[in-house]
Amino acid sequence: MKMSHEEYVEKKRQRAAEVARGMIDGSVHYLEGAIELSTLRFEVGLSEDDKDFLAFTVVSSEVDNLPIGAPRKYWSQEALDRHEPEVQESILWAKKVSFIECKSIVLRFNS
Repeated sequence: MKMSHEEYVEKKRQRAAEVARGMIDGSVHYLEGAIELSTLRFEVGLSEDDKDFLAFTVVSSEVDNLPIGAPRKYWSQEALDRHEPEVQESILWAKKVSFIECKSIVLRFNS
């Protein structure tokens, strides 16, 4: 069965709310969630410069050098250990610059 554009956008909005909710409650790694929300900004039917989603684009671009998400499996344990303090600092920073936007996304798209 073919999905309409409106159905696709709604599905992506639901995913954005799910990710943001997980970032808030800790069930989704904050930086991984930020990267996913940055990607979803083009699929939720909003302007590219939407304030909520731009916050995650900023976070994503600042942490793209860190071992986060699926690429972690290609990093050595020594490198993971060496970068872990930076990952933890980045999580704290990312929450400061985007936690309100997480809440906003949940409120906007929670159905």
